[in-house]
Amino acid sequence: MKYANIVVEPPGPKANAVIERAKKTMSLSTGQPFPMVVESASDCIVRDVDGNQYIDFNSGVAVLNVGSTHPRVVEAAYGQLKKFTHYSYADFYYENIISLGERVSSITPGSFDKRVFFGNSGTEVVEAAMKLSRIHTKRPRFFAYTGSFHGRTLGALSLTGSKPVQVKGFSPLVPGVEHVPYPYCYRCPLGLEYPRCGIACADYVKEEYLDKYVPADEVAAMFFEPVQGEGGYVVPPPDYFAKLERILKPYGILFVDDEIQSGIGRTGRWFAVEHFGVVPDMICCAKGLGGGLPIGAMIASSEIMDWGPGSHASTFGGNPVAAAAGLAVLQAVEEQRLLDNARNMGEYMVQRLRELKDRCQIIGDVRGLGLMIGVEFVKDQGSKEYASVEAKKIATKAWKSGLIVLTAGRSSIRLAPPLTINREIADEGLSILEKSVKEVDTEERS
Repeated sequence: MKYANIVVEPPGPKANAVIERAKKTMSLSTGQPFPMVVESASDCIVRDVDGNQYIDFNSGVAVLNVGSTHPRVVEAAYGQLKKFTHYSYADFYYENIISLGERVSSITPGSFDKRVFFGNSGTEVVEAAMKLSRIHTKRPRFFAYTGSFHGRTLGALSLTGSKPVQVKGFSPLVPGVEHVPYPYCYRCPLGLEYPRCGIACADYVKEEYLDKYVPADEVAAMFFEPVQGEGGYVVPPPDYFAKLERILKPYGILFVDDEIQSGIGRTGRWFAVEHFGVVPDMICCAKGLGGGLPIGAMIASSEIMDWGPGSHASTFGGNPVAAAAGLAVLQAVEEQRLLDNARNMGEYMVQRLRELKDRCQIIGDVRGLGLMIGVEFVKDQGSKEYASVEAKKIATKAWKSGLIVLTAGRSSIRLAPPLTINREIADEGLSILEKSVKEVDTEERS
């Protein structure tokens, strides 16, 4: 192999030494999926402390859209570091964060005037969107989705509906959140089949919630991921959100689009919602925006972002170094035509994976938009029984062979390589994944 190179079976001795130190010092709440200690990274390649080299199909959980240590991002961040590292945009002005706000506003859907709030992460800007929704509408309730992930602070966690372990022990959560079924066609929550269903799951929100026990005039916003991330990289039908908008908008319910994983080009457009023909009232983005530096943005129409001074702020939000990196990321996406590359490479990878599905009973579904691709594993394609243990085995085998992937949902693996990936690297990574899938498939049927 040209790119992946395992010289010491991972975890090697240096990695184990670091991990032992971590066990004594670090919080046990994070739960790393396998014992890897990163030493360096460049573009689509990651190296560990023992000298092993891996192909990156993870991008630091969909953060490194322009690849690791992109030269333009490093140069921009270093240039700002030499000027000043912090001066709190909550209290003072500096130009580059305003430039980033202007730039982000220009690429988000909608021709109306917009304003931007900057935080440090996806969770922070989701919290900001919750507060803005309430103060603008003067309504207390929210809709969110089963399978959703919006963050881990208390408000964002209240919207999250992904895994019991994420909420266990933290109740009471923020009241007034209702979770509705996500349009997960491979496992339709209503037992129907698209398109004959007529997108009944959208009607379900009105018929089973608004018409029965949730007063529409008390609902501030619907929080949604246009492609679910932690829930398994689930792609809804192309006409779902347009129908939902027709149902909810007459009630004055805001559409808040969580693009933490799917934004900044991941799906082949700046924002995944652009695939679905609706314009949200607010967009939350983070991960891919900073090129690896912590930053989040909540963008809303100027009409909606009408809260006054002191209503909401963040000491570190809009950090000047992260702002410089963000401007460089957006420039790199444009200069390198990474939206086009994400679409083209995504189509190619999905096609290869669907061909593999035809040969392996353990793959139940392959779905994706751009380079946000989910592969769902099952005991067999007929029963669709979850293959959670097998999915983890496949991810671990792939890692030990030089490919980094993470699981998502109950039994899926997510593929989110940098948008800079080329066919040669993709082919080698897919070959490693294919070998891992076939080995586990054979083991389970022997």
